Amino acid sequence: MTPLHIHLEADEIPKHWYNVVADMSNPPAPPLGPDGKPVTPEAMGAIFPGPILEQEMSAQRWIEIPEEVRQIYAQWRPSPLIRALRLEQALGTPAKIFYKYEGVSPAGSHKPNSAVPQAYFNKLAGTKRLTTETGAGQWGSSIAYAGQMFGLPVRVYMVKVSFQQKPFRRSMMQTWGAEVFASPTDRTQAGRNALAADPNSMGSLGLAISEAVEEAAANPGVCYTLGSVLNHVAMHQTVIGLEAKKQFAKIGLYPDIIFGPCGGGSSFAGIAFPFLADKMAGEKRAQNLRCVAVEPSSCPTLTKGAYAYDYGDASGYTPIMKMYTLGHDFMPPGIHAGGLRYHGDSPLVSQLLFERQIEAIAVPQVATFAAGVQFAQAEGIIPAPESCHGIRAAIDEALRCKVTGEPKVILFCLTGHGHFDMASYDRYLSGQLEDYDYPVDAINESLKNLPKVG
Repeated sequence: MTPLHIHLEADEIPKHWYNVVADMSNPPAPPLGPDGKPVTPEAMGAIFPGPILEQEMSAQRWIEIPEEVRQIYAQWRPSPLIRALRLEQALGTPAKIFYKYEGVSPAGSHKPNSAVPQAYFNKLAGTKRLTTETGAGQWGSSIAYAGQMFGLPVRVYMVKVSFQQKPFRRSMMQTWGAEVFASPTDRTQAGRNALAADPNSMGSLGLAISEAVEEAAANPGVCYTLGSVLNHVAMHQTVIGLEAKKQFAKIGLYPDIIFGPCGGGSSFAGIAFPFLADKMAGEKRAQNLRCVAVEPSSCPTLTKGAYAYDYGDASGYTPIMKMYTLGHDFMPPGIHAGGLRYHGDSPLVSQLLFERQIEAIAVPQVATFAAGVQFAQAEGIIPAPESCHGIRAAIDEALRCKVTGEPKVILFCLTGHGHFDMASYDRYLSGQLEDYDYPVDAINESLKNLPKVG
């Protein structure tokens, strides 16, 4: 029998997060304030607690994971590394395909890896309530769960298109005690402005961020939490790749290529950064390693966006960050991978792409669902629509190996299950799902409104 699951013991949960900033060739470009000058910690302190700000601005290679956080991680971590043997056989490929499965968490995705420490550090700092945004609902579910772990009330602004498409994600958040509102709302100025411009607005992550940030900034004792993009979130997610490295070591293998779905960039960073550290250190086994971020072709931030300073939200409330962007007021099409409908991307992922340390590709919606169904029929797990992007790329690579005869080791991050996304699968199975063209004119128009800095 071929072993399929590579497990770790509870005491092998990482004791430190990995911070890729320590190994980058060039220091990250600083976030800027409205005046075009580097934003001060005091300004960021209006929405983030001190311990989170320290992590966001740190250049230390290793940041200790508090024991209280590791104890909650132990409810589902270490997560399994699984060989997709039946998928390999179905494809007839000589490649070995592995996936790190993050759907085993209470919220069913990778997001609690950052939600738990964010709630912990906010509790430590005396925060009274948390606000956040969510697209597909996985982050909202995760911070609702984490808030419950530490007795912190949570208010979630959920992108309206996902609020309608994924009602059971909303139920999850409410089960864990969170308040959930369809964004744009009439609760904030950002929401009211959006509704005035378009009463039928389906919302976006950038707009939901604006609403959550606005509420946090206006209320003492309320702090904002973010599910992706920022440095500290990417760092928290590195528990994924750090575990995977230990698991590959147990079977004497090492990946040749790593794929991760990419919207804001946290899950891609989580699976890729710890391996990228080996490549940046000049390790022989990682010499030819490729790390590939996979995004939707209808919201092609990394592959079609501009590398420029832009706001992280739609209304200009956040600091201005150097990243690949489609323009902060770009409204992405209503694709079913709601977690990938973001105009920007992680500044760290963006800089590494700009410096050609990593790669990026874009795939269309229908092809991703076809890959998700093929994976489910071979491996049994129904993946989240976001995860299907990484699966699509992994399958395509495995089919290339079938042609070339290369026995590559392929790794992707299965970021979550699709149990609450079956309405989307219904649309695919009934032939109603469609691809969205890359909206060239809309993006060009949006890029005209980038903030003027420098």
